[in-house]
This record gives sequence, C-alpha cells and structure tokens, in this order.
Amino acid sequence: MVSTSENKNYKVIGTRPIRHDGYDKVTGRAQYGADIKLPGMLIGAVLRSPYAHAKIKSIDTSEAEKMDGVFAVMTSKDLPRLGDVVRGNSEESGSEKHLSENVMAFDKVLYKGHVVAGVAAKDQNTAFEAVKKIKVDYEVLKPVINVDQAMAKDAPILHEDYSGDHLGKKVKNSNIAAHARHEIGDIDDGFKKSDLVVEKEVDMQTVHQGYIEPHTGTAVWDEEDRVKVWTSTQGSFSVRDSVSKVLELDVSRVKVTPMEIGGGFGGKIPIYLEPIAAVLSKKTRRPVKAMMSRTDVFDATGPGPGGKVKVKIGIDSEGKILAAYADIRLEAGAYPEAFIEAAAKCVFSCYDVPSMKIDAYDVLVNKPSSAPYRAPASPQVAFATETVVDEICEIKGYDPIDFRLKNVAEKGTRTALGPKYRTIGLKECLEAAKNSDHWKSNLDSNPSPGKKRGRGIASGYWFNIGFKSSVNLSLNPDGKVALTEGSTDIGGSRASIAMQAAEVLGIPAEDVRPSVVDTDSIGITDVTGGSRTTYATGYAAYNAAHKLIEEIIEKAALKWDISKDHIEYSDGIVKSKTDSELKMTLKEIADDPPGGPIVSSASVDLEEAGGGFAVHIADLEIDEETGKTDVVNYTAIQDVGKAIHPSYVEGQMQGGAAQGIGWALNEEYFMNEDGVMLNSSYLDYRMPIALDLPMIDTIMIEVPSEEHPYGVRGVGEPPIVPPVPAIGNAINDALGLRLLSTPMKPSKITEALKRKK
Repeated sequence: MVSTSENKNYKVIGTRPIRHDGYDKVTGRAQYGADIKLPGMLIGAVLRSPYAHAKIKSIDTSEAEKMDGVFAVMTSKDLPRLGDVVRGNSEESGSEKHLSENVMAFDKVLYKGHVVAGVAAKDQNTAFEAVKKIKVDYEVLKPVINVDQAMAKDAPILHEDYSGDHLGKKVKNSNIAAHARHEIGDIDDGFKKSDLVVEKEVDMQTVHQGYIEPHTGTAVWDEEDRVKVWTSTQGSFSVRDSVSKVLELDVSRVKVTPMEIGGGFGGKIPIYLEPIAAVLSKKTRRPVKAMMSRTDVFDATGPGPGGKVKVKIGIDSEGKILAAYADIRLEAGAYPEAFIEAAAKCVFSCYDVPSMKIDAYDVLVNKPSSAPYRAPASPQVAFATETVVDEICEIKGYDPIDFRLKNVAEKGTRTALGPKYRTIGLKECLEAAKNSDHWKSNLDSNPSPGKKRGRGIASGYWFNIGFKSSVNLSLNPDGKVALTEGSTDIGGSRASIAMQAAEVLGIPAEDVRPSVVDTDSIGITDVTGGSRTTYATGYAAYNAAHKLIEEIIEKAALKWDISKDHIEYSDGIVKSKTDSELKMTLKEIADDPPGGPIVSSASVDLEEAGGGFAVHIADLEIDEETGKTDVVNYTAIQDVGKAIHPSYVEGQMQGGAAQGIGWALNEEYFMNEDGVMLNSSYLDYRMPIALDLPMIDTIMIEVPSEEHPYGVRGVGEPPIVPPVPAIGNAINDALGLRLLSTPMKPSKITEALKRKK
C-alpha cells in the first residue's frame, strides 16, 4: 500500500478483522433467496418467448388451468397498464410502462426469454408442465441485435409508440432511445492545430455479470392487502419502489426483506420475478416462490451493453492532447438505458483535454434490457480511448506512462460534463505503476518457440455515486453496539460500515454487530452499487456514532447529576473532566441508563464521491499457431482513498480485474441472426476461473477523498475498466496487430495473424 497523505492514528480503520457474516457464509447458515420457506408455499414458473421480436396475437391458458396441482395462471391482463411516467428512481431510468413490460410482455415480446405468462402450482415439476400447456400465437418479426442493425435505415422498430430524446427533441419511430451531446472548447480548431490525429473504432460484445446465484422472488399478498417480498437484491428499497409501481400500490403496502446475495455486480438491481410472484399469491392466497434457471438468467436478465465506440484524439508536437472526439453507440437492450451519460463522463476522464465533443446514443436492440455491470459503460469507452492513446505512443515512440503523466487529469481539471475534479489520485497511480516491480521487470518477448509475449497498460475511471443511506445504532447492556442498515452486503460492506462506527466509538470492530434489515425497519437506503456503500452508508454510520456519543454523554450527565459540558468520551470510556472518580465503561453506562435506552440514528443524501482511478499492467503469452492467450503477470494499481478493510479492497481490485480479463479474452453473448443466444450456460459462456489467471498483484494508493471524513472512495467499479484495453495493448505489443473487437479470442488472433502475413 502506498499513502500520499499523513497516516492518521486509526485504531480500526485499515485493520483486517474477520467479517461479521463470515461464519454464517462458510458454514452454510446464511439464507439466500432460494432458501426461503413459508407455510403453504406454492412454486411459480413462467413461460418465456422463444422469439426475439414478435407480436402477441393471443394467449390460451385453459389447458394449464385444468391441470391438477395448478392453483393459478396469470398473463399481462392481470397487471395494470402503466403510462410513460418517468420512474423517478435514482438507480434506474426509463418509464413505468417499460418497467412493467419488462416484467411481463403485453403486446410484443422484445427478446428471447421475455415472460408472457406465469403459473403457481403445488411443486416445481407441476409448474413446469403447466407452463408447457400455455399456447401463444405469435406474429414473428425481424429482430435487430446490434447497433448497426438497429440504427440502419428501414430497421424494424421495437417501440412504435415511444418518443426518443434526440438532443432535446422528441423523435418517434426510431430505435435510438436517446442521443446526448457534450462539448467543451473548439475541437475543430484543436484538431487543425494537432501534429498527429489518431482515430479508432472498437466493437464490444454483450457480456453478463456472471453471478453464481440465479434470481429468485418470493411474495405474499396478505389479508391486509399488503405485499411482502423476499428476494436476492442489491437494493431492497429499489425493489419496493419498482414493485409498488408495477402493481400500482402505495410503497407503504410493500415490504421487502433482502436475503443474502450470491453476487450481483449491478445485475441484481432490476426486478423480474417479484411482481409475478405477488400477483400469483393474490390469486391463490398462498405464498409463491419463483426461481430462474441459469439459461433464464442469461436470456432474460440485464447484461452489460455491447456496442461500438469511436474515439479520435489529436496531440501537438510536444505530446500534449489538444482535442478529442467520441462517438458512443451502446445497446440498451429492449428498453432504454445503456448508461450513455456514464459513458460520456468516463470516456476522456483520465486526461486533461482542453477541447472535447462527445456524441452518445442509447440504442434499442432485441436483447434483454441492459443492467449495470460494475462501472456501467466505462470499460466500453476505455477500450476505445486507451487503444488510441497506446497507438499514439507507438507512432511517436513515447513511453506510455510518461505520455499519460504529461496529460494526466488532476485536481482542477475540467471534465467532459463540466465540473472540475476535486482531489484525485490518478497521477499517483501512474507514478506507482512506473516504479512497480512489474513495470521495471524485463519482458521475455520470445519465451519459447512459437510463442510471443507482450505488455500492455491502461487507465480507467469511475465517478462513484452518493445518494441516500440510513443507519441506526443501539447500545446493548453488555456494552456492544447493534448496527442496523439498509445496504445489502455483497463484498464485505457489513464490515466496512461497522468499522467506521467502531472507529468513532473507539471500540473493536467486533463490538459493533451489523444487521441488514427489511424496508420497514430502516430509513430509505439506495442500492449497493456504483461504489457508494462504504462511502455513503459509512458516512451515515459515522454520523450515527457521533450522535451515540452525544447520547452517552447526556445519560452520564443525568446519572452523575453534572453538566454534560464537564464530561468527555474516549475509546469506550465516559468520564468527568474534573472528577477522576467519575468514570464508566460502555457496559456500565448501558446497564441501566437513566431516561431510557441509548440509541441513535443518522441518514445522508450525498453527492457523488471523489472519483476512483485505476491503472493496470498486463503481460500476455500468445501461441502464434493456436491463438491461445495466457495472462502470465498482472498488476492492478488503484487510488482507494482510504482502505477501510484492506483485504476486501484487494479482493475488489482482483475480482474486477478478473472480470475485465474475461471481457477481453473470452466472454460474449454469441447470438444467431434470430436473436437467440447460443451459449447460455457456464459451460459455453466462458468465464475465467482460478486456473486461467495468475495471482493478480495489487498496489493500493491512498489519496483521501475530500468528501468523506475518512477519505473513503468507492473501490468496486474502477478495477473492471482498464483490463480490456490493457489486454488489447499487450496483444499489440506481442504480435504487432491491433484487435478492435471483443472478445480477443484465439480465432480472432489467428485470423489477424493470417491477414498480417
């Protein structure tokens, strides 16, 4: 770890305690979505469209309804038809109509796997058999499965009734859901003055988050006309809001209990099965649980968007960037939201560029509606930008780190969307990369006959969101502190939140007992995602802990009958400033506090956190005959602000890098011309496993964020951004050929080698 600030004398922050939920996870006691069992519970199943684009002419459910053991059948007729009201959800955009239609198709199916009906039965086999008896008459339409097809003249239109926002104008009968533009300076003048201009276009395929746990949804529509939901989600309040909209219920009539989550990476934010289970429960007056298969997850849940990104950069004779242009076209899937605003924020984020123009297009295609995938849209644009930067360095003979340092974004640099950076640590990351053992090591370019080695480097950025979080604290009679929060725990956030409260209170992390609770038991808390949780919920815990100290001092003042101004608190001890005999431990003050229990609560609604930057170095070995690529050495460097729990920070950096390597080398939605995914299993959708990767070395740079009392920056998003371009640059270094589409798999490498010869 490298710190660029004075090391503060923290007692808890920066240590590595055992995570509070660790024992439950390793012993199997932790309860996940599929583990829920309720009295009288039925099993739900859904019928999915075999077509990527088709009109629904009729649905006949009569045969399914007659089956023994079938309690209810539903179609979209059982759901209210919603309008084009914007959802108003801080995590997801789009309309309520599209939210509902993605849960269950009304008039058209827009991707293979789109739900058209549901059943509730006594057991799973009966439910599956009943689904097969539902007859749907389709009028099959031609699908569009990439941005080129969708934006072509006379392309089949997914939403004839939808008006897209094209530079502030409403446009109908277009698959472009949105066209946004951001401009700073005069790029025409910048390119005219440039000594060198390089332009490249990259093509990214659709990829899936690859979480181990499939989606589930269990619901009870009870006698009080309330809906209770149990689900695996990154945001229980997001589920509550979405379910209430789809079912046209007040939010207070929906209670969501988040179960443990078996991975998400952004893909466990949208709702899928929960409203269906709720409607089936209303029809049957029984609890209903529905679960997805692995194929369902691939076919019908939100992947990270594919698309095309074109970047042009001009530099002067001294190697300073003068102008940059980006054309970003990302696949939204069946409904709007390809994260083009995030893409625009990130595309030139690592550089000080005086003149920029960015055109970004949110493009509808016949694939499942896109969901966030760890720094959504930033890896896509980084692939283009960092490829162009590497090409500039190759043409001009620049050292790739020195060129980046010459043009590095720093505090005060104006971003593409207008605001200036506050304190950021990209420069320190680049300097650490330059001084790393990896960068200084010699690369054996010919390790053995028929094989080549290459080294690549790339930078990446994520802006880190803020939003709402709530935390409650309660001092128990044994002196331990109970912490309740609304942030679901994916990567150790129970520990990181508890540790921040413990640091304020001056007690061991183990003495703060965190619990993630349902939506009726805590204040509104936005999703665990966007690298906001340790930052925002941690800030709420920090504030709640200070309020708890105030409560402790007030109770001690009552007990001792002295002014609270004469009392101080430090490291779990409350004492008089003037009388050394007056002293109590937390256990003593909590045993019988005057005036009632000692509790506190705090909430925050924060702006974006200080941005997070990463620099990755990749060494590859490539077999020229087969095109097989092995990652032989990999280092991830990242500005982490302040590492609350260094082990989990390292894990986030390594996990993000591993996923990014998968994007670069193996992973893709392999689709046929009919819009059917042909590799919808983990056997065929090739994700990296431990045997595919070396130990990923980490270098943590600590440049504290100005926005947080402990300097926290979110760390979960940036590490997935640099791997794709770093891998691409390493391939070019090894073979002298530039691959501009993902995945950079063996067949593409051998084809490119043949063309080169």
